[in-house]
Amino acid sequence: MIDYKKYVLDNGLRVIVHPDSTTPMAAVNILYDVGARDEEPGRTGFAHLFEHLMFEGSVNVPRFDQNLQNAGGENNAFTTNDITNYYISLPAQNIETAFWLESDRMLGLSFSEEKLRTQKNVVIEEYRQSYLNQPYGDIWLLLRSLAYKVHPYQWATIGKNIDHIKEAELNDVKSFFSRYYHPLNAILSVAGDVDPERIFELAGKWFGDIPPGVTHKRGLPQEPAQTELRRKDAKRDVPLHQIYMAFHMCGRPHPDFHATDLISDILSGGESARLPARLVHDRKLFSEVNAFVTGNIDPGLLVVTGKPHNGVDIEKAGDMLWKEVSDIVHNAVEYRELEKVKNRVEATHTFSNSNILAKAMNLAYYELLGDASLYNSQIEAYSRVGQERIMEAAGRVIRKENMSLLNYGLV
Repeated sequence: MIDYKKYVLDNGLRVIVHPDSTTPMAAVNILYDVGARDEEPGRTGFAHLFEHLMFEGSVNVPRFDQNLQNAGGENNAFTTNDITNYYISLPAQNIETAFWLESDRMLGLSFSEEKLRTQKNVVIEEYRQSYLNQPYGDIWLLLRSLAYKVHPYQWATIGKNIDHIKEAELNDVKSFFSRYYHPLNAILSVAGDVDPERIFELAGKWFGDIPPGVTHKRGLPQEPAQTELRRKDAKRDVPLHQIYMAFHMCGRPHPDFHATDLISDILSGGESARLPARLVHDRKLFSEVNAFVTGNIDPGLLVVTGKPHNGVDIEKAGDMLWKEVSDIVHNAVEYRELEKVKNRVEATHTFSNSNILAKAMNLAYYELLGDASLYNSQIEAYSRVGQERIMEAAGRVIRKENMSLLNYGLV
């Protein structure tokens, strides 16, 4: 159980504090409710571009990293299709430095043609290195556009087309910042050796006078139900073929999420799970197999992937992978098998509770989903999933007409 206190500033900024006296450190996390799904189809990659621009400093603090390092801290960020998250770790005694830095770039990010040009070049080079010039790098660019036809999950955080970043202008960037980077669209979470009342005081001091901004209401298009198998064969010069099967599933807040997540663990959660045991160790058809859920807030994907050994016919491999995956629809999961994956989930959750940064991130994320207290109810939510619910969820998700199949390699 993670104890926390919550306070909302007059400008709408939600502040969540988890005191942990077992460490002399503190983690300061700011989650902005903006991700790649909020971009316009003709202007993609902006959320990720902003992840870079936010490290260029603010109007009053041009050297963000240097000031943080002087306080013994370090920072980083990540962007997903749903959120943008910035985090700082530093000695708890220096925590006010983090408030000063984060509030100043929320209030007034430093914009210039030179800084924009620099970060555009960084993102373009990242696109080349990570997506074009790396084996298997463009798989998710292909798979997303195959699985999604309407919803903005159809593009990755890097963007739908790198030309969108190349053509981004300063006014576009300023508009994006003013729309999403403000108190009403942010959650500040702090964990570590801190006093909640002191944190609320600091939040008011440094963030309280920032204009709240305007709440944005999403009107994202709903992805239509898939009614037939989609297939794409991508010819690439890679060491091994790779098969991807992507099935549409519910979003993160949906009651079926926990059951579908457990299905992915039943399929590949450890070497004794179904797919590794049967296809890697017993039949020796694959060098590796995996299953996972994307965990998106809007309806996401259950993804199954495998790399057949060289010499194994790709069609045969695909048929065998489908056979093992679909078996969970027709044959009840054994009680011990289900309990084993539940225990893995509980162990992972418990381990994450030992890290103050993970706790700060998770409290902010579940607050975004509706209430930070949801973080404390996750183990119970998984434990309530029985064998019947697993089969019901599998029957809704694991269907050929609901599958997008990507064969990637020398096909």
